[in-house]
Amino acid sequence: MMFPITENVVRSQRHTTFYLSCGAADATPLIFVHGWPELSISWRHQLPVFAALGFRCVAPDMRGYGRSSVYARHEDYALEHSVADMLELLAALGRDKAVWVGHDWGSPVVWSLGSHHPDRCLGIVNLCVPYLPDGFAPANTIPLVDRLVYPKAAFPAGQWEYQLFYEENFAKAVADFEASVPDTVNALFRKGTPAGKGQPARTALVRRDGGWFGGAGRAPAVPRDAEVLSEADCSIYAASLARNGFFGPDSWYMNHTRNTAYAEQALDDGRLSMPVLFLHGAFDYTCETLDSRLAEPMRDHCVDLTEVVVQSGHWMAQENPVAVNVALARFLATKLPMVWRTG
Repeated sequence: MMFPITENVVRSQRHTTFYLSCGAADATPLIFVHGWPELSISWRHQLPVFAALGFRCVAPDMRGYGRSSVYARHEDYALEHSVADMLELLAALGRDKAVWVGHDWGSPVVWSLGSHHPDRCLGIVNLCVPYLPDGFAPANTIPLVDRLVYPKAAFPAGQWEYQLFYEENFAKAVADFEASVPDTVNALFRKGTPAGKGQPARTALVRRDGGWFGGAGRAPAVPRDAEVLSEADCSIYAASLARNGFFGPDSWYMNHTRNTAYAEQALDDGRLSMPVLFLHGAFDYTCETLDSRLAEPMRDHCVDLTEVVVQSGHWMAQENPVAVNVALARFLATKLPMVWRTG
């Protein structure tokens, strides 16, 4: 049976979440949580596939994005608020548990659901950003930098230099992205290649250059990467980001202190006992997890961890959806057989 993708909204006194939904309403929910600077459509290759396999697939626009609520203060984008949004969404679906799937900044949201609300998690799946039980913040990522690629004298924060740039030059970061949003989308959403292995990621150069895109003040006019985005996809991203601006998306980088304090409230010292799947991007050189120590805290704190390497860059679910879907289906079949519909 084929299921259409429908548009939905859930409202509470504190927040409005727009979300896409696909699949039978009484099926086990798979909730897909996007990252920076994406949208619910980031999961367009996953929703119909897993709906057809018998799941209720849901993909929200996170706060600050798309048709969900937009806020004017940095602190409104701290992880604890996004976690609360997702719990409200789950309740609106009429369910008390879900399999949560996250990517990029959606991953810390999903990891936080696992560490703070394990009773709401059947299983956890994350793409690219591994679990850091002390918080996804420079204080915890910088000690894990591969100093063979990022000598401390040249790159004090390694590939995480760009995160410090937001804290030091937030207005410029926002202005550079907003100078030409279609060009920003085309410049950011590009496939990964093996050629970057062992080389500093472009995120390591942002502070040195005085901004993104070599300090040029705007994204270059490069052709759209058709292996990541269609023309229609690009238009949807550009229209949404132009309408809402980059203040909300970029504010995710302005809450490291708050997010670290929130991480300290995790249950069971941050250990995750539910089944967990992590997908490494073979060509993701910012969230580089194969040669550096970035994935070590995750391995130390997940009781039942499955790891799969996907031949892609950072935009994994869009660049190599077949590999992502295969890994997720195998994980659901082998680690969570009870979540499948039987008739």
